[in-house]
Formats: sequence, C-alpha cells, structure tokens
Amino acid sequence: MKIALVSPYDFAYPGGVVAHISGLCEHLEKRGHIVKILAPSTSTENLGLKNLIAVGSSVPVPSGGSGSVARISLSVWRMGEVKSLLRKEEFDVIHLHEPLTPVLPLEVLSISSVPNVGTFHRFDQRGLLYQFAKYPLGHWFKKIDTHIAVSRSAHEYVNRHFPANYRIIPNGIDVDFFASKVPPLDAFMDGKLNILFVGRMEKRKGLKYLLGAISLLKWDHPYIRLIVVGPGSPGGECYRLLAERNVQDVVFVGKVSPEMLRRYYRTADIFCSPAVGQESFGIVLGEAMASSKPIVATDIEGYRDVVEDGVQGILVPPRSEEAIAKALDQLIRNKNLRKEMARNGRVKVEQYRWDRVTEKVLECYEDAIANHRVANSVSRR
Repeated sequence: MKIALVSPYDFAYPGGVVAHISGLCEHLEKRGHIVKILAPSTSTENLGLKNLIAVGSSVPVPSGGSGSVARISLSVWRMGEVKSLLRKEEFDVIHLHEPLTPVLPLEVLSISSVPNVGTFHRFDQRGLLYQFAKYPLGHWFKKIDTHIAVSRSAHEYVNRHFPANYRIIPNGIDVDFFASKVPPLDAFMDGKLNILFVGRMEKRKGLKYLLGAISLLKWDHPYIRLIVVGPGSPGGECYRLLAERNVQDVVFVGKVSPEMLRRYYRTADIFCSPAVGQESFGIVLGEAMASSKPIVATDIEGYRDVVEDGVQGILVPPRSEEAIAKALDQLIRNKNLRKEMARNGRVKVEQYRWDRVTEKVLECYEDAIANHRVANSVSRR
C-alpha cells in the first residue's frame, strides 16, 4: 500500500507522537509499503527522514497546562497545497495522528477521499479542547473510517466526547535497540548509584519533585547521582531548589542521540519519571523496561497502563517529593528487588514490540478500506 502518516506536530521537535510516527514509518517500510510523512517542520535538516513532506512551519501553542507546549501549524491558507499533494501522491490509506488537532490533519480530512485511520494519543484530565470544540470537530470526526487509541486512558478521554469503536494499540518500543548490550558510560561508573530521568524540560514532567526527593535522600545515601537527559532548560524553580538545598551530584546532559540514550539507560541503576499528568502512555517507561531497569513513576493515567505497582516498578502519588524519595529509598536499599522488577519489566515490554504494533495497525488499515467501501456503497444508493 501507499500510506500517508499525518502529524499535527512539528517534526523538528522531539515528542512521543513524532517518535511513534517515525517508528511506524520505518516498520511499515520494512514490510514493503510505501510511506510518506506529512507534517509541519521548521527544519528538514538532520532529521534523517527521506520521506518527510514538510507542510508549513509551526508556532508554539500552550497545551494541557503545566508548562506543556505543542508546536503545530496554523497555516489555514495551505489548503490548496494539501489538495495538490494528495492528488499527486494517490495514497491508498491516510493515517492521521491526533486527527482533530489543528490544522494539518483537519485540512487533510476535509479533502481526503480515501480510507482514513485516526490514532488518538492525547489524554487531558480537563478535556477542554474536545469539550468546547466537540460540535465543529464532529464534522471531521465522521470522516475517520477506523479509530485507534494508544492506551486505556487515551481511549476513555476521546470516547467520552467522540464515541466510536476504538482499538487500543500502544505506542511501539524498539525493544532490541534498548535491550542490546551496549557499554555503560565510563564517566558515571565510579561506584555511585545512578538514577536516570529522561524527558523534555517541561513542568508537567515533574523534574522539580525528583530534585526535591534527591535532596531528601542525600542524607542517608550520599553516594547517589541523578542524571537528567532531555532537551530544554530545567527552569528557575529547579535551579533555585538545587541552590537552596545545596543538592550535589545532579548532572544535566541535555538532548542526546538515540545511540547515546540507550547508553544512559544502560548506565542507570534506577529509572524515575515523576510526571504530574497529561501522559497517555509513557514511552520512556517502555524504554526503561527494555533496558532492564526498575522504575519509580507517578501513579497517573497513562503510566499505570504501562507499569504495575510493585511488579515492574513502584508507583507514587504525583507532586510528592517525599513519596518519590521513599520509593527510591526502597530500591536503593534492596538490590534484589531492583533485579526482580527489571526482569518483570523486560517480560512485559515484549507486548510493545514494533512488529506486534505494526501488525495491529495494518489490520486497522484493512478494516478502514472495508469500512470506506461500505460507506461509499451506502451513500450511492
């Protein structure tokens, strides 16, 4: 098949949806399909994507509170360009990710005459976008032939506003890539216990609560180190906390390549993700499990779909540095527990393998083609 993968988000910026589309593209191509990615992009340099078709640039828009920013295109005047593109490419199936997010997916849905598949990644506790735009968005929603949600929480969120027969297909994890026996980073192999955080420097990722937890743990465990990996600046709150509590052994690495990222996972003894909300899945949790690392994470929608409390890791209430510190303390003191949770995570992550995810997505494409054919025959009667 010739398949279009449509993203509302700027492909020049890292994120869960962008990573998922890139991985899906790669594995669809491995099966012999022709794939094009349609997305806004402020830059096509060094993205390593020969099949990316950049449709406009993006602007940063506040998303979901807690300091999160979505970079989406608002170029409503590009409808003619999109129409010409779809006519030229003659796709068999169009797979739209966050299909109701302005503006590119909506433009594609307006014009598309082929089977459309929609994957809903988003989870928003407040649900303001769908709540206030439910009726106008309903016009575009009707053009989706097959519906996917990436997790139970994402399904509950979208189904509350747009009921349909959703299939839950999780984000894919490159299990073999993260499970490969790459060497740890020598600079951190000095006898200290390494705790790893991976994520964008946004408030909703909860880094300040982890920093607070580290300050509490340092009294009993002076040999621990926190390694922070991810793009952006930690921000004033985090820097003030570090200074006021004189927290030592915190290393800010910044953005790293995938090859270096798996070495940071290999270097870690414990992985911690203290996000405060707005997470529909948690790709970093899957990466940590593939890397055979025990996890401390917050007990929020999306995360509890991936990690079972006491099995692959420990779940704690969000926004509580004391609860994070207590969970980390338990794992720091108990090496056997760390090993047990690491083994359990390595078993569970198998269900997120890309070959399994891709197979399920392809089944949805076949369903969309059948549903589209039936809908067209009914409309012609």
